[in-house]
Amino acid sequence: MGSIATRPLIHWFGDPACADVQLAGGKGASLSRMASAGLPVPPGFVVSTTAFARFLDAHGVTGRILEALELVDPASTASLEAASREIKAMIRSLEVPPEIAEVIKEAYAELGRGEDVPVAVRSSAIAEDSQAASYAGQQETYLNVAGERQVIERVRDCWASLFGSHALFYRSEKGSLRDTAIAVVVQRMVVPEKSGVLFTADPVQRRRDCCVIEATWGFGEALVSGLVVPDNYLVARADRRLLRSFVPAKTVMLVRDPSGDGLRQMPVPPEAERERVLTDSEVQALIELAERVEAYFGAPQDIEWAIEGGTVYLLQSRPITTL
Repeated sequence: MGSIATRPLIHWFGDPACADVQLAGGKGASLSRMASAGLPVPPGFVVSTTAFARFLDAHGVTGRILEALELVDPASTASLEAASREIKAMIRSLEVPPEIAEVIKEAYAELGRGEDVPVAVRSSAIAEDSQAASYAGQQETYLNVAGERQVIERVRDCWASLFGSHALFYRSEKGSLRDTAIAVVVQRMVVPEKSGVLFTADPVQRRRDCCVIEATWGFGEALVSGLVVPDNYLVARADRRLLRSFVPAKTVMLVRDPSGDGLRQMPVPPEAERERVLTDSEVQALIELAERVEAYFGAPQDIEWAIEGGTVYLLQSRPITTL
């Protein structure tokens, strides 16, 4: 693999090295493999675990971080939070070295073809999205990030999020507190009219003969955060027949904030509040996507999707761990 000083700092989706979890983290490797398989993944690149290791080495702080982690009592919330505050503040106080920053800037410029396109900047932990454990939500995701300076700052924020108190507790339960490896995904942001999640099996009833789709207007973060109660569609796998649909009133949605990074809340137009989010043809397109993704991974999947301009995009897929 070569010494840390010679390893690449950036890996593009579809590059063979980007499928290596040790370099791209679970999320990055999964996205890269799906892109290589021809699945509709928005383009992007991964700031590799090598970059974070190089960042730590440049500032000589690896030892300090490990010392702080050694003192953590995972059973104590106060201990976890104290260590988290100390380590995160340390990382955020340090400049990203020029050689790392320049590579990120060049890759971002290539992704946007010279324009400051909005991107999603997502943490990608080594054990994330694995069969053994889903680390979903343990580190940070930043949406609608535009401009090279903001991208670099958000990459550093994702590095710091490896040491959030919840992430530390989770690693103490599932892995090792001494884990200091994290990659960061930088991906063209889909600006969706509608989005949601799709389970290729029913995770509640534990039925593998059905798919469950949840859908909302705008960004799916409204669904994940509990801001809205989404539409719910139950679809038979055998003939793709819609067995049941639940369409509650949806009064708010999340959209891109044009004044800065992140999202903002806005009212759903009155005529769409009680309207079905998905058309019959969109339900069929999502079931087709579900079948392709599950066939690729060979196991039931929890999929995040979005529809922009009539095109269905695959944002993320992880194993359903409750079956």
